Amino acid sequence: MHLGHHSPRSRVRNFSCLKSRALGLIFITLPLLLLSGCRWQFGWGYNGGYSPDQPIAFDHSKHVTENKIQCQYCHNQVERSPHASIPALSTCMNCHILVKTDSPEIQKLRKAYDEGTSIPWVKVHMLPDHVKFVHSSHVAKGINCQTCHGPVETMHKIYQHADLSMGWCVNCHREPENKAPLNCTTCHH
Repeated sequence: MHLGHHSPRSRVRNFSCLKSRALGLIFITLPLLLLSGCRWQFGWGYNGGYSPDQPIAFDHSKHVTENKIQCQYCHNQVERSPHASIPALSTCMNCHILVKTDSPEIQKLRKAYDEGTSIPWVKVHMLPDHVKFVHSSHVAKGINCQTCHGPVETMHKIYQHADLSMGWCVNCHREPENKAPLNCTTCHH
């Protein structure tokens, strides 16, 4: 046998040792990370900055800042529902039956309303399927929309402001003034 040659038996033994060390590292590291409560979460999120094109261009700044319409007027389920919900076309038509009727975007809205069809809006704020975010409980605690959604009142085109990662949410829950629960089942169902 010459130097540098390893028998098949020694290679298997070395691989087994390496495999044992790797598994040991995983079984020690994973629980520590889980028990840390995302203290070292790196801010990896879900589509931060995402701003898809919508079937109808909607300018939040015009409606909120210029026209002084409150978020809850359009998103009228936010105080009693887990979801903020997209406004019903009838809500839009409360104003747009008379306002800016010559606008091509409002004409698309009017056509859908008259035909009884819905607008295929593209979801902007993404969370993993296993996470449940309840808007009504946050609104009831006095958390304003901008905390999570950013400066919506200045957005000509809506985008996902925060990364909405687990670490981002948990950091907010940890703030003493929020008095928010930290148990896993609060968000994970």
